[in-house]
Amino acid sequence: MPISVELKLTPEQVANADEVKKQAALVAHVSIAEITHVHPVRKSLDARKSQIIVLLKVDVYLKDETFKPELRTFSFQKVSEQKTCHIIGMGPAGMYAALQLLERGIKPIILERGKPSRERIKDLSLLNKKLQVNPESNYCFGEGGAGTYSDGKLYTRSTKRGDIKKVLDVFIQHGADERIGYEAHPHIGTNKLPRIIENMRKTIIDAGGEVHFNKKAVDFKIENDCIRKIICANGDELACQNIILATGHSARDIFELLHRKNILIEAKPFALGVRVEHPQSLIDSIQYKRPERGNFLPPSSYSLVTQACNRGVFSFCMCPGGVIAPAMTDANETVVNGWSSSARNGHFANSGMVVSVDAENWKHLSAHEALAALEFQKQIEQKAFVATGNIQAPAQRMEDFIQNKTSTTLPRTSYVPGIISADLKNVLPSFITQSLREALVDFGKKMKGYRTNEAVLVGVESRTSSPVRIPRSKETFRHPQISNLFPCGEGAGYAGGIVSAAMDGMACANAL
Repeated sequence: MPISVELKLTPEQVANADEVKKQAALVAHVSIAEITHVHPVRKSLDARKSQIIVLLKVDVYLKDETFKPELRTFSFQKVSEQKTCHIIGMGPAGMYAALQLLERGIKPIILERGKPSRERIKDLSLLNKKLQVNPESNYCFGEGGAGTYSDGKLYTRSTKRGDIKKVLDVFIQHGADERIGYEAHPHIGTNKLPRIIENMRKTIIDAGGEVHFNKKAVDFKIENDCIRKIICANGDELACQNIILATGHSARDIFELLHRKNILIEAKPFALGVRVEHPQSLIDSIQYKRPERGNFLPPSSYSLVTQACNRGVFSFCMCPGGVIAPAMTDANETVVNGWSSSARNGHFANSGMVVSVDAENWKHLSAHEALAALEFQKQIEQKAFVATGNIQAPAQRMEDFIQNKTSTTLPRTSYVPGIISADLKNVLPSFITQSLREALVDFGKKMKGYRTNEAVLVGVESRTSSPVRIPRSKETFRHPQISNLFPCGEGAGYAGGIVSAAMDGMACANAL
């Protein structure tokens, strides 16, 4: 058995494999010559004090032991002739549901409204550079869902929902760096995710599953409380046995379809706000308490939360060295999100900064109760579009926003379509702007230097989670009305990120 030891090292020491081996030998009380391999198990950074420490747990292997990687790999049954399950949507929930079905001997048939990941790149280029929105192929729709081109952060607080390690191991099995298995805040990066997602697709197809792109579900034929056929936009009618619905938080047409079919859905609280962008060097100097980050520390992140005007205000999807991206799915709305490459080496740091929204805020709308939160979300996104006249984003310097001043100039930004000076109070509801102002003052006290006119607020961050929940049984995961419908993932209101969506997809497949 290897010797397990915990080390407290400087970032410089961690960067030197010989130094790590030396320190491991000291703590394990063995000679360096006896060690054949030092294997990292867990790694985290403690930057609370001026002396920054890396906490590193390692397994030390000696001469009489052979190192064998502990990575689990998963075998998938051949299912060409087995019973089937249709999966609508190929985001993390849909993909992991498909892989879990393969393990259980069921043939997944995935219907994805968008394009393969590589083909999406062309549409993302048109979106960023020509301001042209393809409603079926964008940052939200297409192979891998929103996660493929939205960073690939693999951190979740939903530790009781399922096997987090399995989610990471499946990613590693399909080409992700093994470091995601031991880092405290694992991250793949938008530049590496497409290849990994393609490898997952190959696994599904090689096992006998099916993946169909440009296959948008637009209607259902229901008999005896079961969906018997899925109607696609191209006119195809697909007979189905069971359906896992994993369409993501932006598939508004699916919510509207369920409502038209009198299939029960519910409005759900969500959060709304802006993207805040600072120079990464500024965030580094605040978090690391030093003028420059240096060569041995990663770009720093932050997590902020407070109560303002009796509402929760919190940072969301913080992207060190990242980019603000256009996340709209229609041509008459403006929505922003953020992502980072694997190196996180961009000039800027950005984060969603959002305020909780609940039923009191949308009760005045004329939309049906189940769709009222969705309508509220949609109206704000459309106001953001009107503020600039296109998908260029309305923006305001942070201190100007706090002081209720129009920004006469704006700083350089990572948002490729461009930003235009606008008073965000004319875009966001007053309770959002008031809460944000109060929260930003508080955050400026918690992080000295965070409150600055070097930072810019870019609107709007509105797709933090689904504004709709699709009910299901806690035990069977079935919809209470439709016996062969299994809602899962972010779009159904049961997840909030890649890992939690993947775990929910696996749990849904197991329940089916």
